Amino acid sequence: MRNKFLPNMNRRDFLSASGAMALGSMSPLSMALEAKSKNMLATSSKGMVTSPHELATNAGLDVLKSGGNALEAAIAIASCLNVTYPHFSGFGGDAFMIISDRNGKVRTLSGIGQAPAVLPKYSGAIPVRGPQSMLTTAANVDTLGKAFDISRNELAGTKSWAELLKPAIGFARNGFPVSPSERFWMDFRQKEMNELPGVAQNFMIDGKAPEVGQLFKQPQLADTLEMLAVRGYRDFYDGKLAERIAQGLKSAGSPLTAADLAATQARIEPPLRVAYRDGVLLANQPPTQGITTLEIMGILDRFDLKKIPEGSADYYHLLVEAVKRAFIDRNNYVADPEFVNVPSSKLLSKANLDQRAGSIRMEHALAWPHVFKTGDTVYIGATDAQGNSVSMLQTVYFDWGSGVMAGDTGILWHNRGASFSLKPDHPNVLQAGKRPFHTLNPGMYLKNDKPHILYGTQGADGQPQTLTTILTRMIDYGMDPLTALSKPRFLLGKTFSDTRDSLKLEKDAGEQVFQELARRGHEMSVISAQSPLSGHPGAIVIDQKSGVFSGAHDPRSDGRALGA
Repeated sequence: MRNKFLPNMNRRDFLSASGAMALGSMSPLSMALEAKSKNMLATSSKGMVTSPHELATNAGLDVLKSGGNALEAAIAIASCLNVTYPHFSGFGGDAFMIISDRNGKVRTLSGIGQAPAVLPKYSGAIPVRGPQSMLTTAANVDTLGKAFDISRNELAGTKSWAELLKPAIGFARNGFPVSPSERFWMDFRQKEMNELPGVAQNFMIDGKAPEVGQLFKQPQLADTLEMLAVRGYRDFYDGKLAERIAQGLKSAGSPLTAADLAATQARIEPPLRVAYRDGVLLANQPPTQGITTLEIMGILDRFDLKKIPEGSADYYHLLVEAVKRAFIDRNNYVADPEFVNVPSSKLLSKANLDQRAGSIRMEHALAWPHVFKTGDTVYIGATDAQGNSVSMLQTVYFDWGSGVMAGDTGILWHNRGASFSLKPDHPNVLQAGKRPFHTLNPGMYLKNDKPHILYGTQGADGQPQTLTTILTRMIDYGMDPLTALSKPRFLLGKTFSDTRDSLKLEKDAGEQVFQELARRGHEMSVISAQSPLSGHPGAIVIDQKSGVFSGAHDPRSDGRALGA
C-alpha cells in the first residue's frame, strides 16, 4: 500500500489539520514551531530535549512537561524520528544510549543487530544496497524497550510503553510535513532509485519526491507500531510481529531468519572513560568507535589548547592530526570484542596517548590514504529536573539504509552489515552471529561524577571529527552549545561526494587558514559554510551550580533544542 500525500500546506495549516495527532493539544506545539529560530540557544531549569526534527523534539518536551523523565522523553523522541526522519533513522536500524540517573550511576545500551547464523555466500564484496545488504538484525526496538524497563524499574518512570509510542503512531497515521533534509536526500539519490525499491515505492509518488512541507503518511508503519504498542517491544523479535517481519525479510531476499531476530539483544554495559581537563568523557564499548573519540580527546588533553587561538590553522591542524592517529588504531583493532581482541585499555592508556600526542608535528601533516566509512544517523539528548540524563544515537547506516522494506510492515531495513569485511585477516571480517563495527558513538562529559555535557552527531567517520571540534570549543574555549555548533568544521578523507583523500573544511574557516594548512602538507578541499557534510550534532550543557540547562541542535539540521 503506497504512502499517501496531501497537497502542500503551510505550517499553521498543518498544525490545524493535525489536531487529532498523538501529542494531544497542538497549541503548545504550534507556538513552539511558530517561534522557531535556528539561531536560538535554549535555556531552562526544568529539563531539556534536543533532536534533528522539531516534531520529535516537541514529543519529548511534552513527555517532560507531563511529568515524564529524561529516558521516557528520549524514547518518545526516538520513536518519532523513526517516522519523521526515515532517511536517517528507523525501527529497522540500530541504536545506542548513555544513561545517567540522578545519583550519577552510568550505564550504556548498545543495540547492534548481529549477522545471521547461516551466512550467505558473497563473491567480491558485500552489497551496500538491496536485499543482500540486509545482513544484520535490527536492535533499535530492543534498545528502546530495555531503556523503558530501566525507566520503570529504576527511574520511577510512570509512562506506559504504548503512551510513549503514541506520538510516533500519530505521525505515521495522520501524517507529518516532509523535511528539507528528507527531500535533499531523495533528490541526491534520484538516479539510484532502482537500487532503493522500498524508497521508490513508499516514499515517492509517480516517480517524484514530495515537496518540502507536503503531508506524508505511512499507514503500514502505523499498523505495525500499534501492534508493537499493544504487544510489547519483544514482539518485534519473537512474537506475531516478528513472524511478519521474518516473512517480509525472506520475501525480499534477505538471509535473516526468525531465529536470527529472536537472538537479537541490546547490551547493557559500563561505559569507556578517559580523563579530559577537569572531567571525564564517556563512550559506548566496541564495536562502536566511541573508543576513537575518547582516544582523540585523550591525545588533545596533552596539549594546552588555551594557548592556541580557536579557529586558527594551528587549531585545525592539531585536531586533524589527533584524528589521524586515533583512526589508524581504530582501523587496526576495533570490532566485536566477542570475536576479536580489542585492546581498549591499551588504546586509552597514558603510554599510548602520550606516544600518539608526541608523534604530532605542528609543521607537517601526516599523509592520509585511509578508507572513509559513510553513514547517517540522528542524535537525541534529554535531561530532566530530577538529574536523569540520556545521550542517544540511532541509525539505518547509509541514508535510506538497504533501500528495501521488510514486507508490508512499513519498516525500511538498514544495511549496517555492509560494513563487514570479506578479508579473512580483517578484525571486522564477516562471521555468523557477529556484530559489525559501528560508527555511532553518543557521548557524555562528567564533572564531579555528574553529567555536564550531553553530545552526539550524525556523520559516520565524521562523528569523532565533529565531536572533537564541538567538545574543544565548549570545554577549552567556553563556548555555549549554539556557538560551538555553528562554527566551521572539517571532514578528513573520502566522502560519498568527493573521492579525494583530502581535508574538507568549511569555507568560512577563512582563506588564510586554508593556505597555511596546505603549506603544512594537507590536501585541502573547500566545502560550503554550514555544509550537510560536516554532521548534524546536538548538545546540552548542564550547569551543576545553577541548575540551568542550555542546549542547541546544529543550524545545519532541521532540529532544535527545547527547554521544559
